[in-house]
Parts: sequence; structure tokens; C-alpha cells
Amino acid sequence: MAKGKQIKGVWADLAVPGARLDVRVTPNGRANLGTRDGTALRISVTAPPDEGRANAAVTALLAHALGVAPSRLTLISGATSRDKAFRLE
Repeated sequence: MAKGKQIKGVWADLAVPGARLDVRVTPNGRANLGTRDGTALRISVTAPPDEGRANAAVTALLAHALGVAPSRLTLISGATSRDKAFRLE
């Protein structure tokens, strides 16, 4: 898989205040990239899953894909799991 760049705002249609976003995360990936199959979101980050590095990378990439500021996303469940839920403020 080639390294790619996530397009800013590509998932802007999901950027509804109060929305819950369920994400499947793969840490230690080859590239920072998100994919979407309907409402299923998958994000791969190169950051390791220790000391919150992967969570920070996922938050940044998800915010970029949604076209919002990272501070508008709150991790509501899955801090130590591959399956995470975010709320958009």
C-alpha cells in the first residue's frame, strides 16, 4: 500500500454537531490514512499505541478528514481499544 495523504474535508458530510463517530483504528500502520465504507470508518496511523500517541494521531487525522478543528472532537469510549467512539462538539 502506497503512502497517501488524506484530503481535508473529505468526510465533511459527517461533520454534524453532536454526531457520534465510531472508528476502527490500526496503530503502527504504513501510513496515516482513513477509509470509509458507508458509515464504517477505518483509520490507520503510523504512531505506536503507547502513551496516547495513536489516539492523538487518530484525533488529528479524523478532524482533518472532517474539516474541523481537533479540539471539537472528544474521545468518549475506547481509549485503550482499537474500536473508538468520538463525539463532534
